[in-house]
Amino acid sequence: MFHFDNTYARELSGLGVPWKPAVVPQPRLLFFNHELAAELQLGAVDVRDPDVANLFAGNAVPDGSEPIAQAYAGHQFGGFSPQLGDGRALLLGEVMDRFGRRRDIAFKGSGRTPFARGGDGKAAVGPMLREVLVGEAMHALGVPTTRALAVVATGEAVVRERMLPGAVLTRVAASHLRVGTFQFVAVRGAIDRLRELLDYAIARHDPELSDRPDRALAFLQAVASRQAELVARWMNVGFIHGVMNTDNMTVSGETIDYGPCAFLEGYDPATVFSSIDHGGRYAYGNQPAIARWNLARLAETLLPLIHDDPDTAVARAVDVIDGFPAEFQRRLLAGQRAKLGLPADDAHDPAGADAGLVDAWLEMLRDAGADFTLAWRHLADAAEGDEAALRGLVGDQDRLAAWIARWRARCRDEDADEMSLTARAARMRRVNPRIIPRNHRVEEALAAASDDGDMAPFERLLAALRSPYDESQGLAIYAEPASPAVTAGYRTFCGT
Repeated sequence: MFHFDNTYARELSGLGVPWKPAVVPQPRLLFFNHELAAELQLGAVDVRDPDVANLFAGNAVPDGSEPIAQAYAGHQFGGFSPQLGDGRALLLGEVMDRFGRRRDIAFKGSGRTPFARGGDGKAAVGPMLREVLVGEAMHALGVPTTRALAVVATGEAVVRERMLPGAVLTRVAASHLRVGTFQFVAVRGAIDRLRELLDYAIARHDPELSDRPDRALAFLQAVASRQAELVARWMNVGFIHGVMNTDNMTVSGETIDYGPCAFLEGYDPATVFSSIDHGGRYAYGNQPAIARWNLARLAETLLPLIHDDPDTAVARAVDVIDGFPAEFQRRLLAGQRAKLGLPADDAHDPAGADAGLVDAWLEMLRDAGADFTLAWRHLADAAEGDEAALRGLVGDQDRLAAWIARWRARCRDEDADEMSLTARAARMRRVNPRIIPRNHRVEEALAAASDDGDMAPFERLLAALRSPYDESQGLAIYAEPASPAVTAGYRTFCGT
């Protein structure tokens, strides 16, 4: 099935430990991503074949694979741990997809490794299926993300707050290189190994930088740019990662680790769902600043490679880190303009009025506690002249009317091409989703799968999430928000 290469294991010895997945008693395939499998050139897969379940459970290590538990460090909620690593995950190897891109194939929940730090190395059905739902939703929304290839029930129980059915996830990523990977090497003072890691990361993600004498600084800038784009996309769909530790920030710019993640319902930048984020460090509105903080930690690791003179290295790195907020804001505003039905570039807004228009809109949503996703979606209805649904979300009708008048005037400024109201609304509906992973729908689907062995709610929800802009009446249930009482008490967990 797989045609593995193992460049990480071969070229970065010492940054992982060869390890085998644990054998499980009764593997049963719960989910298989046929679309992703085709992208990975895996050929036809018979999901009824017991050998397929054994493979994705880890009972049969595929030919060519050299499983390895990766080593990395990380700042977790601001505190540095010099050694973390894959406590319940294994990198099986890499494959080339049909677009010529190298992709990692990895297990999650495949048993204890030397990095388990007292954990059981297992995963439960619910959290692994959550990775499927949220990852596929993010992919459909155009957000760079790791994706799930398969989930297998193991036939054994996992001890959490209560006994839960166990599972193994197969995850696909552009790579599993993290800020924490660089921290692991840098804290040990191994400059030659750090240079090898940098060259490997550049070969994987920025090969055009390979021959540049300033490639360490250029790599930092490339990672910063990818993170600016990623977090801007998070913000524009209302996504809260929940645990933005440096070991959960990839240098590829993909979202990784869908543990205590969730989506906003009522708009409030201070929203936190994660049960372990007691101080709100990773609140929705803090995510851009945390991304910059994490990039500063990456910059620290690269200083010896940026320049031999420490002061010069720091000054050059600081320029990149200090430039991040402006780049993030530019990318965020480009997305917000599209959501407003406006051109994305600054050339159409020489006076910089669009940022103020967006700020006024978001302040209005915050004060009203309006549903973030539905407010943007109903704005497309307002573009066609139907403001009823939007009025139902925003209580202050005078304030809403004043803002709509301001927005309509801005739209008229762009109507030199005489764009019809219907065309503008259609364009807005292509970027403002109707369906997101509503937290109560996700929990319903996971509970049915985990507690009752009923995969039908999961499959229906997954199909809806893969069509986030669909207006079909049959999907209306997935666009409905939870009650404020349910949302106020909602908490997410890591699953460990």
